[in-house]
Amino acid sequence: MGIGWMIFWIIAGIALWVTADFLLGRKQHLANAKKYAFPERYSDLEIFAKGPELFEDLFSEIKKARQHIHILFYIIKDDKLSHEFVTLLKNKAQEGVEVRLLVDWIGSNLKRKTIKSLKAAGVQFAYTHIPKPPFLFYSSQVRNHRKITVIDGQIGYLGGFNIGDEYNDKNPKLSPWRDYHLKLTGEGIVDLQKEFLRDWQCASKVNLLQNKAYFPELQKGSIRQQFVPTEGDSLEDLIATLISEAKKSIIIGTPYFIPSKEVFEQLNAAISRGVSVTVLVPYKSDHILVKEASYRYLRSLLKDGADVYQYLKGFYHAKVVMIDDNICDIGTANFDQRSMFLNYELNCLVYDPSFIKKVKHILTEDMLDSHKASLADFSRANLFLSFKETAARTISFFL
Repeated sequence: MGIGWMIFWIIAGIALWVTADFLLGRKQHLANAKKYAFPERYSDLEIFAKGPELFEDLFSEIKKARQHIHILFYIIKDDKLSHEFVTLLKNKAQEGVEVRLLVDWIGSNLKRKTIKSLKAAGVQFAYTHIPKPPFLFYSSQVRNHRKITVIDGQIGYLGGFNIGDEYNDKNPKLSPWRDYHLKLTGEGIVDLQKEFLRDWQCASKVNLLQNKAYFPELQKGSIRQQFVPTEGDSLEDLIATLISEAKKSIIIGTPYFIPSKEVFEQLNAAISRGVSVTVLVPYKSDHILVKEASYRYLRSLLKDGADVYQYLKGFYHAKVVMIDDNICDIGTANFDQRSMFLNYELNCLVYDPSFIKKVKHILTEDMLDSHKASLADFSRANLFLSFKETAARTISFFL
């Protein structure tokens, strides 16, 4: 057998293994995925769209913690802001505060020595979603993309920001970083706490859900909201349902616009029945091929009469869907197939007109800092771009 044939059979064998691993892993995933939604609650909400403002507030609240700090992030970088964050957690643990830090195994950039120093200071640390057999490839693709912070069971945070200098406007290429992150107080914190503790149990095998110390009595807030966790199986249904109920307008803000077939069909149907559809995406890209993967969808929407805006003032990373000024969905999920079919996500549905008006004002500001796109902006200008778009379409499920 020649070397050429050997290489062919090796590649064919790898392709066969990856395909079988993915299909069987997906089958197991869907069989084990939990479908649940928390009840509607009344909380008080603030929204942050700038990293420096969020981190100043978040770090200040962490410093004031007296009992426990529960934090989950998809990404924690190895840079100045991350070092400040790690030092803060170690200091609180040494003060006697219970500190639990949960990070995604692939997303995080924490070094071993940093993790060792956290544990030495008393911080309880765990990785979530470590790839494992028998489906190594598939399990490496299923990530915990949630970003949750709960302080003393009374203050919570959820949204699109991670921990790192680029999220704090310190990356020359992507700054300023534009994102939406919620701060909550009130009765909704109980569900945020439960979701963290479920993820903690899955990662550490320690069940703290029955510990009343983590669930203090909470007062009702003024804003009706509902947390919806998804595990790579039901986000598509949630988004498709929201879009199908739209009567007047749909606004989508996302860094990655790669909708599923069902969701895209619902968007087309909404336009057909006279609903105004607006999509806000970044002009800059922070990952290879994600921009090109969106082109065919954006071209189609533009042809049907939708408005598409490309954010120019830095990098746009927010995750928001607004329906008729009546429902606003803000959370950790991108408007893409990875969030819909692979990632563990957590979204917050908000039903309060005054808060939705505040979010719409932020969206309007971001559109003013954007370029209103035309079909020409997403045309295949040359062979190389055409190749990139074709490649992006092939692997769009994983982008």
